[in-house]
Order: sequence, then C-alpha cells, then structure tokens
Amino acid sequence: MKVNNNHYALIMAGGVGSRFWPMSTSQFPKQFHDVMGSGYTLIQKTFNRLKNVVPSHQIYILTNERYIDLVAEQLPEINLDQIISEPAMRNTAPCILYAALKIKKINPKASLIVAPSDHWIEDEDAFASDIAIAFNKADDQKSLITLGIRPSFPNTGYGYIQYSMDENGPVFPVLQFTEKPDYETAKKFIEAKNYVWNAGIFVWSVQAICDAFEKYQPTMNSLFMNGWNALNTSEEKKFIDINYKESENISIDYAILEPSNSVCLIEASFDWNDLGSWGSLYDKLDKDEDQNVVINATSMLQNASGNMIRTSKDKLVVVDGLKDYIVVDKEDVLLIFPKEKDQDIKKILSTLKDNFGNTYS
Repeated sequence: MKVNNNHYALIMAGGVGSRFWPMSTSQFPKQFHDVMGSGYTLIQKTFNRLKNVVPSHQIYILTNERYIDLVAEQLPEINLDQIISEPAMRNTAPCILYAALKIKKINPKASLIVAPSDHWIEDEDAFASDIAIAFNKADDQKSLITLGIRPSFPNTGYGYIQYSMDENGPVFPVLQFTEKPDYETAKKFIEAKNYVWNAGIFVWSVQAICDAFEKYQPTMNSLFMNGWNALNTSEEKKFIDINYKESENISIDYAILEPSNSVCLIEASFDWNDLGSWGSLYDKLDKDEDQNVVINATSMLQNASGNMIRTSKDKLVVVDGLKDYIVVDKEDVLLIFPKEKDQDIKKILSTLKDNFGNTYS
C-alpha cells in the first residue's frame, strides 16, 4: 500500500490494563509486554502494523507522562517529538483533541487514524485495506469513521454500534451506540444483524474532529484552543501542565461520537481481539489437548483442563486437579483465580490498595 503524506496515526498507549494484573501494573502496563509470546510487545506490534498505512515519522504515541521512557525504549526509531504525554488521566476525549490540534497545526489537510496500543490483529493486509477505505472517506474532511467488529457471541463486555443497512457499503451511517448491554440485549443485537462491536479504532480528518469538538464540546475546545500558539513550541508543556487537568474526564464516544450525526462505520474484514482480560488472551492462544494454555512455563499438568497459566521464563509448573483457572506467577505475586470471573480482577485491585497501598498494583 502506498502511504499518503497527509495521513497520520495516533497510538493510544496511556492505559493500565488492570484486568491483566498482576502482569500489567501501573508501573508497567500490558501494552509494553509481549503478551502473546510473539517476540514483540503489543505497542511494537501496533506500531509496525501502522507503518504499513502511514509514514513512520507521522505516527504519534499518546501516553501518560510516566511511560515516556518505556515508549522511547520500545520504539527506538521514533523521535521524542512523536510522543505526546498527558500530565493527568482524563479519558480519551481530551487527549484526542490535544493530539488532533497538534497535527492540524503541522498539516491542516491531515487525516488521522486513532488506534489502541494493546489490541491483537493478525491479518495485517486486511487491516491495511480497511484503513485505506476509511482514509478515502475521511479525506473529504466531513465524516467521522469508526471500525466495527462482527460479533461472534453476545459479549456483554463490549460496546455495540448499530448501523443503517439501507445504503450500499462498505461505509454505512451509524444509528446509535450502546455501552456494554446485558446478555439478553446482546443476543438481540446479534440477531438483528446490523450491530457490531466497537473496536475503538477511528479515522477522520483533523478538520472534521476539531469541528466536532467545537460543536459538541465547546468548553473543552476553548480550553485547548487557548494554547494554540504554544502547540509544537517550547511553551507547549507549560501550557498543558497547567490546563490539561482542567478538561472534563470523558471518553470520545460520549463526548463526540454519540451526539454527532456525521459518524460512519466500516465493518472490519480483519480478525481482532482486544486482549482486555486473561480470558480473551486464553481464547486467542493455542491450547493443548486438555484445552490448557501455558505461556513461558515448562509444565506438568495432570487432571487439569481449561486453564490459563503464565509464569516467568522456563519456570516448572506442576498442576493437578485444576479446571478453568487463571494461574499467573510474577515475582512477588501469585494469582490463582477462576477464569469465569476474569472481569473481576480489576475490582480486586481496589481492595489490594486498601490493604497494601500501591505495593502490588
């Protein structure tokens, strides 16, 4: 695919990935780990995938300021100007506006793909093909495009997007967003055929997204526009350090996509896994004849099935009589947890903090 010099990318790499505790912690989140045992961390895989669709020097990394060194270490081919740091966690809307304004000031004709740093996509040719379609639509500087994933089961942990089937594809108007429905609602969505999972991958021109912020989030837009002259200069950090924390803590979905009538959808043709929990990682990896997944360890398993086991490199793990459990051994933490409750791991962290402070989180 021939890259376009007006095309940019923003990798969202500021999250903690708390459902992947204890591997993922606030000091070393999951995007900086080789979760799949592929030889590359998740952020490295994402960067390499995006290099196929935009020039590498136009890929920006949005992260918390505490992870700047990790980004620089794992992506040595980028320069520090490509790392955009947020001094406070304010969800996805403020940081996307911040990045879009910086890029707009560099190139007002730019179009931008926004992608999470911690998702797994194997068919990179299909990904590139879908993004080319999205960029072609985004270059008209009016549409906000989101990519959706055809649901394989009624997952209650994902957001859903309903789209209109009245028009011929591959780009369809979005009708509504629904955040994490209950099981019966999710079943109805799948039966309806015009609902997809929200992958959190977006493509738009910087002009279109900035116009949308001006229309739907005027207070936030004014806050950042007050620093327009400082962006991409030596004065930027001072302005952001003072003002960023004043922005509302709100996601891009709630802030812009839900109220907008300019959102379009492309149903992804590539395979996708958000790797949001140990259970989702288990689903993705190869299993032995008893449906166990073992990462890094040398194992001797007896009367054990359906387990997800991860340890430090080459540690011997002996398991007998365990079924459908997550076992993660990491330095000073050992997690043994029912796989069916993997979404509750995030809740455990708050209890741990109450009892032990931030020692283990």
